[in-house]
Amino acid sequence: MKTTYIKLSLSAILLLGIYSCKKGEVASTDLEAYATTDSASAIVSDSISSVAEMKVKDKQFIKTADVNMEVKDVYNATIAIEKSVQELGGFVTNSNLQSNVVSENTYNTSNEKAMLVKKYQTENRMQVRIPTEKLGELLTAINTNKLFLNSRSINAEDVTANIKYSELEGKRNQKTSENISKLKTNKDKVTLDDENMSEANLQKLSSMNMTDDLKYSTIDIYIKEPQLRIAEIAVTNTTSIDNKYKYNFIYDAKDGFVYGFYLIQRIIVGLINVWPLLLIAAAIFYFLRKRKISKPEYSKNPE
Repeated sequence: MKTTYIKLSLSAILLLGIYSCKKGEVASTDLEAYATTDSASAIVSDSISSVAEMKVKDKQFIKTADVNMEVKDVYNATIAIEKSVQELGGFVTNSNLQSNVVSENTYNTSNEKAMLVKKYQTENRMQVRIPTEKLGELLTAINTNKLFLNSRSINAEDVTANIKYSELEGKRNQKTSENISKLKTNKDKVTLDDENMSEANLQKLSSMNMTDDLKYSTIDIYIKEPQLRIAEIAVTNTTSIDNKYKYNFIYDAKDGFVYGFYLIQRIIVGLINVWPLLLIAAAIFYFLRKRKISKPEYSKNPE
């Protein structure tokens, strides 16, 4: 009996040990799974966006993005973004960097020199194309230049059905072309064939554009500097120059004399041009005066 009890005790201890080991193995497996899950979550959270990296089986997406942010230096940020685009196999389709002048004043510092002070704010509107698989990388690179992110939108348009429809339209167009070729050659057949070819060309163009949009994502980028910049430009003191040559008595007096001399000449020439009128006026004046002289005077009779 005592021996049986000892055997049962040993069996119980052995079973407990095995259970503990299995429980430890289960706990270890759960921890590893949790760590894996947590690691996966960290990768997603560190990613610029799940939309940018999204891939779904049997689905095709056209991806676009729009970024609006403030940077320390627009010019340097533009160069950095363009360099990143080039390194990732993309290209810039538009870049419009400009400085918007808020105020502009000129301050005279001496009789000859002055300082032009401009307050301005620089901005740039860009559009770039990047291989779709590199969209997330470029957005991450763009993000490193920001001081403040105003907005960012990333869109993934599902065009799977559009692609299928394009394939069906291509087959329909081909079938129509075969049917037209069976018709008797006449004017109507030529017209139908021409219209069908035109439709086929448009369909090919649409397919090419969609293929390009699938291959390359479009990103619109707007960057600006949050604070005004000040430019100090050395210029000539135009006020002193204007005052210097504004009035010259000797020159103006000489110029006035010459102008008066030519004015007299113009008056004389003008009178010569109207000499018939002057002659008629003189004749009328002569006859009126002669008539007044020849008119008898009547004296009053005394009372």
